[in-house]
Amino acid sequence: MEDYLVRERYLKKIRAGRDDCGIIKIITGIRRCGKSVLLKLYRQELIDSGIDDKHILYIDFESFDGRRIRTSEQLDEIIKSNISSNGIFYVLFDEIQNVDGWELTLASLNSQGNCDVYITGSNSDMLSSNLATHISGRHVEIKVLPLSFKEFKVKNNYADDVKALNDYMLIGGFPGIDTSRDREYIMDYLQGIFNTIMVKDVMRHEGITDPQKITAIAHFIQSNIGNITNNDKIAHDTGLGASTISRYISAMKDAILFYHCPRYDMVGRKLLKTNGKYYVTDLGMRNAELGTPAGDDISHPLENIVYLELLRRGYDIRVGSYIDTEIDFVARKGGITEYYQVCQTLLSKETMEREIRSFERTRDNYSKTILTLDKFGLGDREGIKIVNVVDWLLDTEI
Repeated sequence: MEDYLVRERYLKKIRAGRDDCGIIKIITGIRRCGKSVLLKLYRQELIDSGIDDKHILYIDFESFDGRRIRTSEQLDEIIKSNISSNGIFYVLFDEIQNVDGWELTLASLNSQGNCDVYITGSNSDMLSSNLATHISGRHVEIKVLPLSFKEFKVKNNYADDVKALNDYMLIGGFPGIDTSRDREYIMDYLQGIFNTIMVKDVMRHEGITDPQKITAIAHFIQSNIGNITNNDKIAHDTGLGASTISRYISAMKDAILFYHCPRYDMVGRKLLKTNGKYYVTDLGMRNAELGTPAGDDISHPLENIVYLELLRRGYDIRVGSYIDTEIDFVARKGGITEYYQVCQTLLSKETMEREIRSFERTRDNYSKTILTLDKFGLGDREGIKIVNVVDWLLDTEI
């Protein structure tokens, strides 16, 4: 088997559902983020644990053989010829959305009682609302992101953290990137991923026929990561109608190109219906699409990296709004709330006072952390932790 990076964070979640034949395990994520590799690694784990290969049905629907299976009826025949009532069968389907009527097949498969089912797909809407219609919530979703900074550093054998972060900020975390190759080649590769997602997972899936309009919206969001915005602002800047903006953004979010982080009124303790921030799923793909040179913009990409890392660590995230003050991230997990500010440097007195003031106005006892690229002046300041962002990013499992 190829030498893949073992992403234990996700494999642990997949293993947790083993032999639970009443629940379909759905592995979602943007195209090329590593879902297929996780499924292959899990298949090998099953074999290594003693499972007879005859009791494992694995189909990659983007392979030469898998592409021939176009309908649920064709898939049903393969299942019938490979699965019996004798013992547990492990069913692993990669990119099953390529099969028409796949939801009906999965619903029937799930009702057999002896099939442990795992599927991957690249559209979050398809793998939630459509599937839920047929199996009434008998599924769990495992959300996979491109490589974290730590995964990127380990996979590519970086010894220098600064160079690793600079490269990560420029070319992103898609596992298929070979960092030894020419940068222009890497950017072309990333542009190709973006184009594929836009055509297959956005336009074709949603029946959108105007590439210029949806590209204009995508460019606006990519150019404004980390900025407070709303649909009216996007409509004004792109010259498009509100209904078009809403529909197209929804389609791109379903394809997992972007994440929306809503604002949270910390005084009224409620989500604000308007305004929020967008973050891209991969900075490298953003840079390739916008043609952004390295070093032109640091603060917002750094904030984007922290947002994605909080997602990986299982937090529910909001932008904190407190009267005239903003806290970058109000992160909740397991009933615990934490505040995070992301700042490129705190070396100026004015910046330090501004960041500290944002926390002081909340007047509560929640954990407060400022993440910075600084290597000096770290530690505790009046109950506020000042932490080097690289150290924080590396302080996690793979």
